[in-house]
Amino acid sequence: MRELWQGRTVDLHGEHLRVQDAKLARVPDPVPQVYFGGSSPIAGEIAARHADVYLTWGEPPAQVAGKLDRLRSLAAAEGRTLRFGIRLHVITRDTAEQAWAEANRLLDGFDPETVASVQAGLARSESEGQRRMLALHGGRRDRLEIHPNLWAGIGLVRGGAGTALVGSHEEVAERIKEYHALGIDEFILSGYPHLEEAYWFGEGVLPRLAAQGLWRHPADNEAVPAAPATPAVLAPFAS
Repeated sequence: MRELWQGRTVDLHGEHLRVQDAKLARVPDPVPQVYFGGSSPIAGEIAARHADVYLTWGEPPAQVAGKLDRLRSLAAAEGRTLRFGIRLHVITRDTAEQAWAEANRLLDGFDPETVASVQAGLARSESEGQRRMLALHGGRRDRLEIHPNLWAGIGLVRGGAGTALVGSHEEVAERIKEYHALGIDEFILSGYPHLEEAYWFGEGVLPRLAAQGLWRHPADNEAVPAAPATPAVLAPFAS
């Protein structure tokens, strides 16, 4: 892909795909960065060789730290370095009580039969990342806070990213700082309902991170050094 983006002609004779004289009619400018995720051994090797940013789902910090250490070692063996990002949902309110009440409201709406059906389907997945998500809650409703302010309830009813940061604006900001301390620089966040949660986060959490020098508005026209001084770059909310 990088060769194509650089305007080069590519031949490929792989096991599943073959192309000859492949070339892009228009070369992107600037060249996009490659974001890549995956928890299997081969996914780590691919990320180490080709990705700019490695993305993980929202596991507890100790598990994320182990994954990042492994990716750093793999990338170093390739003579490369990686940036890191994390995919999470978020429920943030003025108080912790309000945030957990919202999480419990969502949980109350999860029909037991639907949960059982979804979990049975996800259990058949061959994805290592999905296996790790399922292991966080085991399909149970009584042990969903798997780390302070990290809630695995979303994973009961959907595949993929199944954890949410839940708490007051101060608590959510602290958890973001905790992940950033591990090396996470980019946060891809979403909520239920999406637009309203984006407002809660934007008005409640971002000002707290900005006050600590951990976030800068993307519209800020101040000069940015080659190595950004703002360590936590929050990506736009994504569903």
